[in-house]
Amino acid sequence: MIAKSASDNEDKYTLVTGGAGFVGVNLANRLLTQGKKVLLFDNLSRAGVKNNLSWLQEKHKQHLQVMIADIRDRAAVAEAVNKADGIFHFAAQVAVTSSLIDPFYDFEVNAQGTLNLLEAIRNSVHQPPVIFSSTNKVYGDLDDLGIVMNGTRYYPENIFFRQHGISEKRSLDFHSPYGCTKGVADQYMLDYARTFGLKTVVFRMSCIYGPHQFGTEDQGWVAHFLIQALKNKPITLYGDGKQVRDILFVEDLVTAYLLAMKNIHKISGNAFNMGGGVSNTISLLELCDMIGEIAGKKPEVQFDSWRPSDQKYYVSDFSKFNAVTGWKPQVGTHEGVERLYNWLQENAIIPAKKNESKKQKVGSPA
Repeated sequence: MIAKSASDNEDKYTLVTGGAGFVGVNLANRLLTQGKKVLLFDNLSRAGVKNNLSWLQEKHKQHLQVMIADIRDRAAVAEAVNKADGIFHFAAQVAVTSSLIDPFYDFEVNAQGTLNLLEAIRNSVHQPPVIFSSTNKVYGDLDDLGIVMNGTRYYPENIFFRQHGISEKRSLDFHSPYGCTKGVADQYMLDYARTFGLKTVVFRMSCIYGPHQFGTEDQGWVAHFLIQALKNKPITLYGDGKQVRDILFVEDLVTAYLLAMKNIHKISGNAFNMGGGVSNTISLLELCDMIGEIAGKKPEVQFDSWRPSDQKYYVSDFSKFNAVTGWKPQVGTHEGVERLYNWLQENAIIPAKKNESKKQKVGSPA
């Protein structure tokens, strides 16, 4: 059942699945701050999300509704869709490593769960628009780009990709169970626009970071590196640490999501690569150096073997979305990392004692 923090009414709301997660809570906060009603749908299974929900409930005592339910529950999904006038779909199994351990669970959440949502929309009277969070993993390992390296990073031998990044014209090549299930959901979203006329948009995400991200060794690597540094614990890099990603501050991403919903009638049925782009790239090694600059002490780094399906280089070409909406990132890499570092200090982290020596490993970037 839906528990409401405001009086019960029949008004429409924006549905945010996985709404207590990192991106979901930031998006919900923006909508609620604008005075809009939000139904947050989440099973609260991931670490840190209960803290996010409590923060949101304390800040927004009106207009916020909460439904504690699982995206695999068809009846619950249909109930949530019933009064939604727009949907942002973040509910997911989010880690490549977890998908290797339990591919069935990964499929049930990412593929079946998304189909549950699409069918609920299709069978509803009003068929609300939906924007889906996909992943850069749908493009495979990208080794055919001709990857070369210097002292701190990999980059494509082809100068065009160095200057522009990866566009939506890139052929799909699903890698890992996670890449397969997110790719299946990605394609279902696009096909339901084509076949059934639903209003759907797909964002193929690079690495997102910012407040309310409780990064783990498997997902949320920017936050996890900062958390390890704040705890005076070593960071273990899988591979050589020269992997490059474009990173995007969550506030910029939220703006992109809202622009996508505003322009849904123009862009429905399209996928867009979403990230910080060529001006916001960083390697794992370079982030460790940046943390040293911000914190005044470079974190200890150790290495382990490569992980399956790790892309040595991925940078988003977001020009397709920019052409439609005018969107581009506003928060630069150093500013964004420093803002997240300060937020973690104030809200999430108690530095470990100096004699703590337990080591944790961190996975490759998502």
